[in-house]
Amino acid sequence: MQIYEIIENIKKLPEDELKILLEWIENFEQDFWDKEFERDVKMGKLDKLAEQAIEDFRAGKCRKL
Repeated sequence: MQIYEIIENIKKLPEDELKILLEWIENFEQDFWDKEFERDVKMGKLDKLAEQAIEDFRAGKCRKL
């Protein structure tokens, strides 16, 4: 099935089924971003950002929320 066929079928869904699909998509997207974040952490992509945050904290550049 092509993506455009899927889109057209989604447009035809009754409201109750559309709500179920949207909830599933939201959960799927959250899982996707969680996995991407975990990969980025393991690959060290956030190391510089973390080091800068620690440096700023130690330099007193942070405040309580």
